[in-house]
Amino acid sequence: MLNKTYQFTSLKEIFAKANEVKSGDQLAGIAAIDAQERLAAKHLLSELTLADIRNHPIIPPEEDEVSKVIEESINEKIYQSIANWTVAELREYLLSHETSRYEIERIRRGLTSEMVAAVTKIMTNLDLIQAASKIEVVTTCNYSVGQKGTLAGRAQPNHPTDSIKGIQASLYEALSFGVGDAVIGINPVIDSAESVKRILEMTREVIDRFNIPTQNCVLAHVTTQMKAILNGAPSDMLFQSLAGTQAGNEAFGINVSLLDEADDLIKKEGTAPGPNLWYFETGQGSELSSDSHHGVDQLTLEARCYGLAKKYKPFIVNTVVGFIGPEYLYDSKQVIRAGLEDHFMGKLQGIPMGVDVCYTNHMKADQNDMENLAVLLGSAGVNFLIGVPMADDCMLNYQSTSFHDIATVREVLGYKPSPDFEKWLEKIGLMNHGRLTDLAGDPTIFLT
Repeated sequence: MLNKTYQFTSLKEIFAKANEVKSGDQLAGIAAIDAQERLAAKHLLSELTLADIRNHPIIPPEEDEVSKVIEESINEKIYQSIANWTVAELREYLLSHETSRYEIERIRRGLTSEMVAAVTKIMTNLDLIQAASKIEVVTTCNYSVGQKGTLAGRAQPNHPTDSIKGIQASLYEALSFGVGDAVIGINPVIDSAESVKRILEMTREVIDRFNIPTQNCVLAHVTTQMKAILNGAPSDMLFQSLAGTQAGNEAFGINVSLLDEADDLIKKEGTAPGPNLWYFETGQGSELSSDSHHGVDQLTLEARCYGLAKKYKPFIVNTVVGFIGPEYLYDSKQVIRAGLEDHFMGKLQGIPMGVDVCYTNHMKADQNDMENLAVLLGSAGVNFLIGVPMADDCMLNYQSTSFHDIATVREVLGYKPSPDFEKWLEKIGLMNHGRLTDLAGDPTIFLT
């Protein structure tokens, strides 16, 4: 290439150097040195077969339980039918107007997370939007989300002291903008079973009092939630952050055995019929921050998070795309790229994918950048976005999308809330014929 020869010593190196520019990969010392080397790696990656990728595991299953979960999930018959495809051929298949969502749903059962990561690396942003927009992943907890033509919202009414009244006030504002159909999900300041139970009881009381077709969750550590549920807390689903390696998950204080135990508990003691009873969060760079990345690039590790999540048939999953900071995604360009990558990789693996369109204040990004990404993700068919008051989370100290941002993206792109939630909004006068009414944004309607 340009009269220069490039040599790569391993599949892991090819994967890392074929990745788009990410400050996390540069920090780890595994990124391409320049655009020419990146292009050479992409070209070589595009010519590899899916069998090449499976036969040369980046992290062997005997060394990592996440790899084992991914390997055991493969449908061998489907895999054999596509094993000789090159990564470039997989890309062409996904983008072809002749390929239906049903055909994508079939072949994904033969794909490993690393194959998904590989095709992502040779796709443009518009490729990622187009391919993801074909895929519909509908899940059910108390109610269903993910239908084509809908955009759900997670109400995130966090409070810096876990004040029940403060959380409730913020929740009423979210509902008044039509946000909360994905989940009413609170990040607690106090990671205790007692605090989690109080918050769950309050959200359950609000849901029951106003007959809201949604589900609740408190985003404490899974072991804390388990204790709260055993103490009688009314939780519709369990939450946990995931990493793409066994060591990364151990840094989160979890492993597959614990997740299996929690899965059994929520099925027996949770308050929702399901069958989808989990909420997972991920985000590129978490493995690097805990020194558990094994020299693997952050996009590939993120794809592996979804391979693990798939085992538990989650109700919703979202990448917190810009939350960790500029050490992993330096600026808005990298955040936008990562958001589109994560959404596509999740959807291709059958994950009900949402995105927390967010950034930290020491990153080279601003709210306009996040609004751009929100619209791009809406075009890609994202299942849900996160809503916080005025796009500013007063507890986690980061910037996300606001309640009215979600309402605006729906209006601009012609999307509706989830069907049962839309009916409820119409019943209480907040929506009429798919559009918010003049009552929208007035939380006092829930105080009368």
